[in-house]
Amino acid sequence: MTYKRSRSLIGSHSRRSILKGLGAAAIGITLSSSKYSAWAAEEPTLNFYNWDTYIGETTLEAFKDASGIDVNMSLFATNDELFAKLRAGNPGYDVIVPGSEFVERMIQANLLEPLDHAKIPNMKNIAPEFIDDAPFDPGRKYSLPYTWLVIGIGYRKSKVKAVPDSWKSLFDSDEYKGRIAVMSDASELFRNCFKYLGKSLNDASPELIKQAEAMLIKQKPNIKSFHEDNGQDLLLSGEVDLVMEYNGDIAQIMTEDDDVDFVVPKEGAMKQQDTLAIPKGAPHPENALKFMNFIFEPEVGAEITKTILYPSPNAAGVALMPASYRDNKVIFPPADVMAKCEYPRYLGADFTRLLDEAMTRLRAA
Repeated sequence: MTYKRSRSLIGSHSRRSILKGLGAAAIGITLSSSKYSAWAAEEPTLNFYNWDTYIGETTLEAFKDASGIDVNMSLFATNDELFAKLRAGNPGYDVIVPGSEFVERMIQANLLEPLDHAKIPNMKNIAPEFIDDAPFDPGRKYSLPYTWLVIGIGYRKSKVKAVPDSWKSLFDSDEYKGRIAVMSDASELFRNCFKYLGKSLNDASPELIKQAEAMLIKQKPNIKSFHEDNGQDLLLSGEVDLVMEYNGDIAQIMTEDDDVDFVVPKEGAMKQQDTLAIPKGAPHPENALKFMNFIFEPEVGAEITKTILYPSPNAAGVALMPASYRDNKVIFPPADVMAKCEYPRYLGADFTRLLDEAMTRLRAA
């Protein structure tokens, strides 16, 4: 399974772009360093393995000012790349940012250190639902939520007859023939098809994969593009009128084009978290805990959110953001909508292989 959620910048629009139109000045971070000097002393270094441009503009510098710890940040492009590197042996990373499905996979592979919650008191700033609802990591023993997201349909209002509030518009209809784009990742594409077919996206039935594959092969002539994390650009440029995409990406371009909107389909959809975790063999585990605690400071969370825009689980940080962010129903879909959404679980190597094989046949059809 490719499970690609690349954060490399494509064109001028990406989920990491600075949110425009919030009407708020940069949020200053002025934190006392005393709380970060009381723990066990380590070499003042932290090795952070992150997605591209997925941190606040001043976050790392502010952490050094508060703690005296230098952060060396290196980048990965996919969860598969992250998993493969750690499975081969941790080359020296202290904090990583795996997606929620890969947290479960890494726990099973014994690649993550358990977290000492007592050393992360700023966990109190995380909205309770992100602690309580984490089937991929019950009790948040190995990971804490950094951002979250939900997949849905971005669309151009002037080009649709009605709000396209069903996956049918993308997966099972010729109404918008040649004007739609869907994700190229097998997990995201097929498992949202499962939702349209009335099943859980964690249904591992081979028969369900075959049913989704047949539906998508039939639909393929109506699909213009299987996109690689640039669906928002295709929609903004007018190359397509409907696109399967993350809510944060569509929220970004909505600040530039008021003809764009977003909907989570009525059948439900895949939701995800990007998390903070400490890999086995981390050379600076105490510094890692300090860094994670720092990230959940309200001011720090707000600074990160201001930069990357995605929905934040840091409730105290969200409270510092302007109303144009807090009350945005694209960034924060209503509770009744989210109740129909699910986190993907890691369902094993055989399920991954079946999805990849189905995606290969779809591309070749």
